[in-house]
Amino acid sequence: MFTGIVTDLGAVRKASLRKGALQVRIEAPAIARELRRGDSVSVEGVCLTATDTSRKVFEAHAMGETLARSTLGQLQRGHAVNLELPARLADRMGGHLVQGHVDGIAEIVRLEDDDGARRMWLRTDDELLAYMVPKGSVALSGVSLTLVDVGRTTFQIAVIPHTLQETTLGRVSVGSRVNVEVDVIAKYVQRFVERTR
Repeated sequence: MFTGIVTDLGAVRKASLRKGALQVRIEAPAIARELRRGDSVSVEGVCLTATDTSRKVFEAHAMGETLARSTLGQLQRGHAVNLELPARLADRMGGHLVQGHVDGIAEIVRLEDDDGARRMWLRTDDELLAYMVPKGSVALSGVSLTLVDVGRTTFQIAVIPHTLQETTLGRVSVGSRVNVEVDVIAKYVQRFVERTR
């Protein structure tokens, strides 16, 4: 379980697809030093298992299901990625409950600077929009954000300068694709309502 508060940016040093799976090596000394083989780590909002670690880099694999639902298959050497270690039970919950189980992808369709911050409009599938409400939570590439508005085909967020500087969201442009994880509580509520009808 994560909070959506990105703690580090990593640099992809290797990304290779073999037999429908991705093997990725990421340089991130502060994160790598804390990881042990088998530990979870959020990479661009996707919960992955560290398969090898050293003082500066770690490796992880992503299977076909993960690649189909996320942007990880587009990673290349040199790409920056958002990273977060799992929350400890004693930690403050600075964002919201984020599982690292990406639900899909959204495409940025409009950007507008707003006094140092940036408003973003994104388009995604109807089934994901159904879980979104204004002032609700969403994780984009692993970053916990508050929804400003939700329309029929798009949703809007506002990103503060600190988040733009400290995460990959400061590097996106119109046409960029980001990983989306909707609020897990909204998913459980919808499932409960469907089952009780």
